[in-house]
Amino acid sequence: MSQQQRDALDELLRNGPLNLGGDVKEQRLVFEEMMGAIPVPADVAVSPGRLGGIPVVNIDVDSADPEQVILYFHGGAYAVGTAASSVGLASDLGRSAKARVVSVDYRLAPEHPYPAALEDAVAVYRGLLASGVSPSAIAIAGESAGAGLVAATLLAVKRAGVPLPSAAVMMSPWVDLTLSGDSMCEKAALDPALTPDGLKRRASDYVGKGDPADGLLSPIFADLTGLPPLLVQVGSHEILLDDATRLAARAAAADVAVTLQVTPQVPHVFQAFASMLDEAGTALTQAGDFLRLHFAADPGEVLGEPVGAGTTA
Repeated sequence: MSQQQRDALDELLRNGPLNLGGDVKEQRLVFEEMMGAIPVPADVAVSPGRLGGIPVVNIDVDSADPEQVILYFHGGAYAVGTAASSVGLASDLGRSAKARVVSVDYRLAPEHPYPAALEDAVAVYRGLLASGVSPSAIAIAGESAGAGLVAATLLAVKRAGVPLPSAAVMMSPWVDLTLSGDSMCEKAALDPALTPDGLKRRASDYVGKGDPADGLLSPIFADLTGLPPLLVQVGSHEILLDDATRLAARAAAADVAVTLQVTPQVPHVFQAFASMLDEAGTALTQAGDFLRLHFAADPGEVLGEPVGAGTTA
């Protein structure tokens, strides 16, 4: 865990061409070019599919148990990114958890504002259940806006009375589209990837005519009671730091089994840089361990788990 690694990643992100607050069509092209330059790992097979009428990408890692499924939501501020562009990080998580991954090509804003992405996410989850996969064999995971969509999907599924998955992993979650966290300003100079103005623009695109404080848009304001065990990971150099810490605190207050891991001096979705950052590999290992624990657990045992927020340095 060297300072040199962290400095190199910081420089890479600050000098990169991606600007999530820029013209959305241009940034989609930039993002796809960046992600397309990363080769798919040799042990990963990727195939397109559909679940619940929604396009998905099936990601199968050689070591994975095909009976256990991670439903994955990519990041990109609800406006950028695709299921295909998420293959690198999603497959790393699948490898660590020894599970197959289904990454969702949910509709993007501004063309498709809320609730389009959430409707797609719920439809795919229902599709997994309809295909015969047990809820106890499903976990949900995502990064950034995708992690916010994880939380919103859990809430929507709970409200609909549909059985919940075994657990959820949220990496650098964006769960407050009102942008009210103190870290939005306090960490702005340290965050090499995101800016408050950029997130404000993308939030407006996604919210559309909705209320940004609605719990399905900003799960930080929702009643989290009854959610499955959560793992929340975040870097200390993120303007979204407070989104993660407040979400974990609210989950703990609602008697949800939650683990918060704050990694010092790393940026937004640092887990995506496992090839150059030791902390990323560590976080992925911890996320995989967490998911395997809950895939294997009896639901009654999970409910008896201690509730709280632990911090990993």
